[in-house]
Amino acid sequence: MSNPKHFEQSISTLEKLVSQLEKGDLPLEESLKQFEQGIQLAQQCQKILTTAEQKIEQLSTNTPPSDAAPHE
Repeated sequence: MSNPKHFEQSISTLEKLVSQLEKGDLPLEESLKQFEQGIQLAQQCQKILTTAEQKIEQLSTNTPPSDAAPHE
């Protein structure tokens, strides 16, 4: 699984790509390359989030209710 730093770096890179694309001053070929890279980054980030969500769900279902008596 990717670490949080990788996720944060990917999001930062994705934000920069979106900003550059929104300016609209790149040649078409460069815009397409940047768009493709952005799609790949977005997919990677989504995978990381899905994995984290599954782990949280798994941990939540394995955690005893807080009102349960502690085992001794």
